[in-house]
This record gives sequence, C-alpha cells and structure tokens, in this order.
Amino acid sequence: MITVKELKKAVSQLSPEKLLEFRSWYEKFDAKQWDEQFTNDVKAGKLDTTANEALEDYKRGNFKEL
Repeated sequence: MITVKELKKAVSQLSPEKLLEFRSWYEKFDAKQWDEQFTNDVKAGKLDTTANEALEDYKRGNFKEL
C-alpha cells in the first residue's frame, strides 16, 4: 500500500491539468465519504441530542431568519 508521504510526493509532481483532474475526483470522493459518515451518525443516533436542542430553541423562538 502507498504511504501518505509517497502520495503527497506523487500529487506534488502532477501537471496543472492532472492536478485539476485529481482535485475534481478528490472533491467528489471526499463529499461521498462525508455523506456516508453523516448518514451513519444519524442512523446511530449520534445527532439526536443536537437535533432536539435545535428544535427546542426553535419552539422557544430562539433563532434568526437566514
């Protein structure tokens, strides 16, 4: 398996065009990973307390219109 050090070196040697291609791929990859983690956290109930606090604040009128 490639090390982070090797990966950093390889990325630093990409041409501007290939770096743009890599950035585009990585942005999508990272977003997918984040979405999956968020979904898993929601399913596991890890955000229940925060969600309940937000709902209580809303019911008390403790919020700002965006």
